[in-house]
This record gives sequence, structure tokens and C-alpha cells, in this order.
Amino acid sequence: MKIIKNYLYNTAYQLFAIIVPLITTPYITRTLGSTGVGVYAYTNSVIQYFVLFGSIGISMYGNRLIAFDRDNNEKLSEDFWSLVVIRTVTIAIAYVAFIVYLVFVGEYHNEYLYQSIQIVAVIFDISWLFTGLEDFKRTVLRSFIVKLFSTIAIFVFVRDPSSVGVYILILSVSTLLGNILLWSYIKSFVISPRGLTLTFNKHILGSLKLFVPQISMQVYLVLNKTMLGSIDGVKSAGIYENSDKIIKISLTVITAIVTVMMPRMANTFAKKKFDQLHNYLYQTLDFVSFASILLAAGLAAVAPTFSIWFMGESFSETGRLIPVLALIGPMIAWSTVLGSQFLVMTRREHQFTISVTVGAIINVLANILLIKNQGTMGAVIATVLAETCITLIDLFFVSKAIPNFSGLSGKWKYILAGAMTFGIIRCINYKLPGTFVSLLFQGVICVIVYFAICVATSSSFTNTIIRTIKQRKATN
Repeated sequence: MKIIKNYLYNTAYQLFAIIVPLITTPYITRTLGSTGVGVYAYTNSVIQYFVLFGSIGISMYGNRLIAFDRDNNEKLSEDFWSLVVIRTVTIAIAYVAFIVYLVFVGEYHNEYLYQSIQIVAVIFDISWLFTGLEDFKRTVLRSFIVKLFSTIAIFVFVRDPSSVGVYILILSVSTLLGNILLWSYIKSFVISPRGLTLTFNKHILGSLKLFVPQISMQVYLVLNKTMLGSIDGVKSAGIYENSDKIIKISLTVITAIVTVMMPRMANTFAKKKFDQLHNYLYQTLDFVSFASILLAAGLAAVAPTFSIWFMGESFSETGRLIPVLALIGPMIAWSTVLGSQFLVMTRREHQFTISVTVGAIINVLANILLIKNQGTMGAVIATVLAETCITLIDLFFVSKAIPNFSGLSGKWKYILAGAMTFGIIRCINYKLPGTFVSLLFQGVICVIVYFAICVATSSSFTNTIIRTIKQRKATN
């Protein structure tokens, strides 16, 4: 019941997180233009490297550590304060490194300074404490407040292409305030550090084990925009940013279940309930497979008209990029479940490190080879190759860890349904105008067709839904 409750909390926020960009993105793309969005994307990608090095893997490590320790308040408090001290020191070092970088950089000084507030914000980020405790209510409430504040501020203060700095400042300050807000809740879970024995060496080493894969993940998540901005100009970085944003927004509700399941998986593993652990994994994989392939098929099918309707003519190129980039939807869903939810939460982070490191290397090499000749499409292809590689390696390690692993059994039914749905909706998309009513109609048809094909092929997820409905009718 707690899993369902946490998922509903997280999903409620993720739905809100989808609605906000649906409101702000059309306004921002038309107000700032592709160049303004590109400046934001490029400077943000650079700042994320300093955020990454200052964080040293503490969020994921802290999430798992708290999940292990949550039944012992004194140990939990010692670990919490130890990680807070470590992160404060490492973020201070990262900010000094940023100041040094700023001395040598030739442009966008103000934008970089505004973005750097995000580095400071990391010191106050203790969301990992509440995630480890499976207390999503507080983090969701914080996120609602922050999103609401930033959305209102964007419409009030961002007025023209020269407002790029204001836009960056709004997003950075809202992140900082949101992180500070979480500190008002810790008295219920953490005791004062006075009298506690804080330890640092083992936590630094533990965080560093997860820091290496996070470096690799950051490379293929952020480096595309950095390389596009450097090689093909900030406008290309903005085009890629918005194409990527559309895919990532569509995945937020799906990956919400993974966020909820991570601490539960860690706690179940600590109690050595392996059958239950594997059952959680299979159930999550089935859900994300069904949902991610549906979303990928739908987005790819309507992309040519949706991109212009949603972002304006200056972002029409995204209509060509989104269908290819949509392929990463199922890949990210699978690799998140297999890697973050299973490998990391069961202390197999070295295997997770291997998968994302290989993916990062492939991403960098593909970017170097493809961006110069193919621009943004080159970066998109590089992303797809990297995500596919990561998923395959994660799948290999999980199949080795679980005897007779059957997590992807029958998933071909979702792929078949997705391919057929894409073909049908794309044909409809060619014949209809790119209006809201038309796109809404295509979305409804997409869901109906996909679900019908899944039922016809007797997919496991639709079978579960039908069985649950029948059972409820029988009990009423």
C-alpha cells in the first residue's frame, strides 16, 4: 500500500511537472527564440559538470544508505550529517573551480554566474534523505511550490530575447529555495549532530563508487549540448535541448515508479527477501515497457506537426529529430529499472559503472564523428547508440545475477503494438492539420489502437488490468 501511495504522490508531481513545461515551453521558445534557448542549454550543460563533481555521487549513495539504516535512528543521523559535511566541502571546492573557469571563459559571464547558483543549491539538497525513507509527500510538496513559483515568475519577468539571464536566474533561485525548504522537515527524522560520531572516509569511498557512473551518465546526458554549442553553435544546442526535453517530459510519469521502487528494492535486498526483490523488478519492467513504447510511438508519429504547433516555426527541425530520439524512451525506461533500481540498489554498482562508462565512450566518439557533418541529428544518433548500449549491458549483468531471468519475456508484443500504432497514427498525421484538436484526436486514437493490439496479443500488462477489473466486479 505504501508503494502505491508513494507512486501516486510522485506521479501527481510528475504530472504537474509535465503540465508546467507544456505551458512554459511554447512561451519560452517564442520569447527567447532558438538562440536564447541555446544559450541557456549550453551554459547549463557546462554548469552541470561542476554540480556533478561537487556532488560526488552522494545523492544515489545517500538514498541507498538511508534505506539500509532507516530502522536505526542514531546510525541514520550519523550517516546523514556525515554526508552533509562531505558534500558542503566538495561543493565549496567545485565552486572555486568554477570561478577559475570563469576567468578564462570569453563569453556568457552573467549567464554562467546565474547558472552557478545551482552549484550552491546542491549543498542544501537533502531529497535523498526523504527518498531513502520512502517519504515522498514532503519532496513532492516542495517541488510543487518551486514549480509554481518559477512558472509565475517566468511569465511575469521573461519578456523578450534579452531576458535569457532573467530566465536562468529564475530557474536557479527556485532550485535553491526548494532545497532550503526541505530542511524544515528534518527534525522529525534526524537528531542533532551533537554527541554523534561522524565518519567520512568510508562514505567518501562509497560515494566515489557511484560517482564514476554518474560522471559517465553526465557525459552522454549533457555533453551532447556542450559539443553542439562548441562545434555547431548555441542555436543547435537549443534545438537539441527542446527535442530531448519533449522525450524526457514524456518519461517522467513512467520513471516515477522507479524513484519510488529504489529505496524499497534496497530495503528488501538488505532483508534478503530475494524472491520479492525479483518480483518487484519484473512488475516494474512490465509497466515501463508498456508505457514507454506507447509514448515513443505516439510522439514519433505526431512529431512533424506537433513540434511546430508546440514550439513554433523556429523549432520545426525538432519534428525531424524527435522520431529518432523517441527510440531512447524504452531504452531509458529499461536501463533505469535494470541499472538504477536493481544493480545499484543491490550493491552491484561496479556493473552499473561499466554499462554507463561504455555508453559514455560510445556517445563521445559518435558525437565527434557525427556532429560536424550531421549537426543535431548526429547528436541524436549518438544518444540513441549510447542508450541502446547501456541497456544491453545492464540486461547482461541482470541476467547473470538472476537465474532464469525472464524480465523481458513477451515484451515483443509491446514493440509490435508500438510499430503498428506508429504506422497508423503517422498516416493520420499526414492528412490532418497541426491543431490542438487534431493532435488530441490523434493521441486518443493512438492509445486505443495500442491498447487494442496489446489485448489482441495477450500482453502481460493488459492481462493484469483485465484480470483486476474482473476481480473487482466479482467482489462488488
